[in-house]
Amino acid sequence: MSEVAEPMRLVHLLRGLTVELDLFGAEFAARNGLHPTDLRALIHLLDAARAGEVVTPGRLGEALGLNSAGTTGLVDRLERLGLIRRERDPQDRRRVRLLVEERAVELGQGFFGGLIGDLVAAMRQFGPGELDTARRFLEAMSEVVATARKE
Repeated sequence: MSEVAEPMRLVHLLRGLTVELDLFGAEFAARNGLHPTDLRALIHLLDAARAGEVVTPGRLGEALGLNSAGTTGLVDRLERLGLIRRERDPQDRRRVRLLVEERAVELGQGFFGGLIGDLVAAMRQFGPGELDTARRFLEAMSEVVATARKE
């Protein structure tokens, strides 16, 4: 295989995986009366919580590329559905932070838990060095896409 063909094959595999994950996420959103942006917001909030980061409505809107009105609508919708809540930041009472409700976690685990378990099981066929290479590869590809999106 040529030097160009293998990278292009990997690009196509990444695109295919992205499409499959998007379709899986769209099914979750549809079953739960959510817009795809709602799902992206929940994922962002869950990832931030795992990293110990505080997310304000402004930061959420920035991360999702939404204007202030769109962000307010999104947060209102997710709060109405009982998936997130607004809370005053204990360090700065002027600031509002967004927190994911347990209901959202349970919905996500109920739908995505099987897939996540299958993904983890599939990873067991690879050694630690291969998984490290895969992690570094995915981080590098994510960085390239994030940079292109910002330009």
